[in-house]
Amino acid sequence: MQDSYNKIVSLFTDKTFIKFVLVGMVNVTVGATVMFVFYNVFHFSYWISSASNYIVGSIVSYFLNRYFTFSYHGSSWKSIAKFIINIAVCYVIAYSVAKPLMMWLLSSYSITVQENVSMTFGMCLFTALNYLGQRFFAFKQ
Repeated sequence: MQDSYNKIVSLFTDKTFIKFVLVGMVNVTVGATVMFVFYNVFHFSYWISSASNYIVGSIVSYFLNRYFTFSYHGSSWKSIAKFIINIAVCYVIAYSVAKPLMMWLLSSYSITVQENVSMTFGMCLFTALNYLGQRFFAFKQ
């Protein structure tokens, strides 16, 4: 039991994860700015705003994670396809869970508060899922 726990902990504390977090900080800065400006300034919908975050952030993320984080040297087309599948699956799972959960937990707050918190929670959930997907699927050596 302790050995399994140590493996899980080491998965999220090794050099690769630290690099992923650094790349993520760049993505969060760029993507969250796009998402919250689209939602709060331009009044785009929850789905368009959050999807825009991942379209912009994913382009940056692909190149930084492929070369810097995972040092992946496999087929470009294969890794692009797997990366897109990973991003899409993680996005749908994270934001499909985040919105109903936050709407329920924050039902006494305005829809704007609910959706802003939901997008923030969705980003966190997406990040964890995305790391696992990139490490063990998209850029698996």
